[in-house]
Amino acid sequence: MKITGIETFKFWVDWCNWLLVRITTDEGLCGWGEASLHGAVESVEVAVREYGAQLIGQDPAGPEQHWHRLYNSWRWRGGAVFMSALGALDLALWDIEGKRLGVPVHRLLGGAHRDKVRVYASHWIVGTDAPQTAHEAAREAVRRGFSGFKCSPFTFEGLRENEAGAISRAADVVAAARDGAGPDTEIFIECSELLSPRLAVRLDEVLAPYRPAWLEEPVPFENARAMAQLQRDLRAPIATGERLLSRHEYRELLEAGGCRIVQPDLMHAGGMTEVRRIAALAETWYVPVAPHNPGGPICTMASLHLAAAIPNFFILEQMEPQREFRDRASLPPIRYEAGYFDVPQAPGWGIEPDLKLLADRPFRPQPPSNRRGSVWR
Repeated sequence: MKITGIETFKFWVDWCNWLLVRITTDEGLCGWGEASLHGAVESVEVAVREYGAQLIGQDPAGPEQHWHRLYNSWRWRGGAVFMSALGALDLALWDIEGKRLGVPVHRLLGGAHRDKVRVYASHWIVGTDAPQTAHEAAREAVRRGFSGFKCSPFTFEGLRENEAGAISRAADVVAAARDGAGPDTEIFIECSELLSPRLAVRLDEVLAPYRPAWLEEPVPFENARAMAQLQRDLRAPIATGERLLSRHEYRELLEAGGCRIVQPDLMHAGGMTEVRRIAALAETWYVPVAPHNPGGPICTMASLHLAAAIPNFFILEQMEPQREFRDRASLPPIRYEAGYFDVPQAPGWGIEPDLKLLADRPFRPQPPSNRRGSVWR
């Protein structure tokens, strides 16, 4: 079997572009990857073509040896664009490997530890400081069967305009969400790197009565030692890692004790080959994995296979506002019931994207972000 072609497909869905990658072979098998980087997705597309050209004519068997060859093929490696391109190619090769052998990818990873994967409703309570709205949204998440959801209780603008008021309103929003969700549902707090260490400690204090399951990226991710010092000062666990791109970057974070939950992203951290190593590295520090999953059907399904196959899995992100469309764009639909995805048993990922359905959502240039950094006061 030889690789004969690599194609890319871009579709605007909701708030960003999905970048899907298909590797085809001379025996009719094809594999799907995804690299839906928020922002410079066209740069990723070019990188997929440049690096993918080295795969043409090669036997697709053995995704890991292809990963090492591509990773080391040029002197300049790393960075979000290159690692996302590498990740998409790697995911597509794992899909082909599973299809070639007639087994789901989680079997290739050593077998499933579970037959269902717990998921949470991400991007669920966003853009509101109205407690009643948060209360109703929390009740709806529970009604849909979720045992956890993500809440973004403040904004950059609110913090800059009135820091004390924004923190106070965040506490009111989370209090209302806790009341609506009940005592057992987990509330994950999205901080989006907007806080200083001082503000993060203040937020931790006011939210403590409502038992947040984590504070996600309370400060910018680059300084692992600063994150570790902050974790020592907080009661709530820190969850971070969606922007870390390799096991080397995770090593520094884990050695410093910078978090209690890691969130590697299969699309951006080099695909299945690298992220399974990150998960194993986290396991040596007894740190659970909650994969970052902001993409489309291939990212979601690949994350599901990873979650099934690692012993230290915690919970999987799931973009609930996109679920209905994402399921329709998956052939067959990803199966969700009462807060869990079923672990698939079909070869490879077990799905393919519905290109006909996606065709009416053409690529759009990503609008520039209106955020201007963190609040350092």
